[in-house]
Amino acid sequence: QVHLLESGGGSVQAGGSLRLSCVVSGITLGRQCMGWFRQAPGKQREGVATLADIERTTYVYSVKGRFTISKDISKNTLYLQMNNLKPEDTAMYYCATEALTCTTHESYFGAWGQGTQVTVSS
Repeated sequence: QVHLLESGGGSVQAGGSLRLSCVVSGITLGRQCMGWFRQAPGKQREGVATLADIERTTYVYSVKGRFTISKDISKNTLYLQMNNLKPEDTAMYYCATEALTCTTHESYFGAWGQGTQVTVSS
């Protein structure tokens, strides 16, 4: 059974940085598509970034140049480095895996963590 546990969220001021972590058990990261998603209050969950098994990355336009997705296979952990945070980045952030195809569409992902809250104040 796959388990994902996110951490690293918190409250920061605009322009600040956070690094989210997602510890994964039950599968080996090296061959999996991994993704970060977020859901703001009253909005649908959206894909933020994905990391394919061949090291390809994709980002939603709003975070390009500010967020970086990466993984440490030795720790079976996925990361999301978030720099120059903006109030509009405020959301619950989720990591996900077991993707039918590596896209930012949440419907393709079968395993999810419980999320970590990120709040950015202006």
